[in-house]
Amino acid sequence: MIYFLALLIGVLTGLRSFTPMAATAWYAHLRWIKLQGLLASVGSMASAVIFTVLAIVELVWDKLPKTPSRTAPPGLIARIILGGLTGACVGMSGGAAAVTSGVLGAIGGIGGAFGGYQARTRLGKVLHSPDYVVAVLEDLVTICGSLWVLSRI
Repeated sequence: MIYFLALLIGVLTGLRSFTPMAATAWYAHLRWIKLQGLLASVGSMASAVIFTVLAIVELVWDKLPKTPSRTAPPGLIARIILGGLTGACVGMSGGAAAVTSGVLGAIGGIGGAFGGYQARTRLGKVLHSPDYVVAVLEDLVTICGSLWVLSRI
């Protein structure tokens, strides 16, 4: 089950790169999940604040018309790295191998980036709505999904 959660947090990272990481940092800071070794620094107040600020900036930035695609190299690389990091945190806190969980999180980040792009594009066409409406829905899925995953550990 924990490996599935690591993959799922990676998928959510593919939708919004910093939101799952911010949620993970706060869960670790509040000691709702336990991280050890190098990953313990994710639970520091500084990490929680930095990732939260980056998540908020990303939530706003994503709605701007000139924002590059999440599947372009810079965004995709960030989603792979952060998906791996959040996956490793989920795995470690759930008693699973951090490396395996990190790989699953990174794979989930790739899947979430491409799948999220396709879903957002198609849903916008089906609903005949502006892109930002679907983007806000995607924000809600990412926030609620991240909290749900972390609450299952």
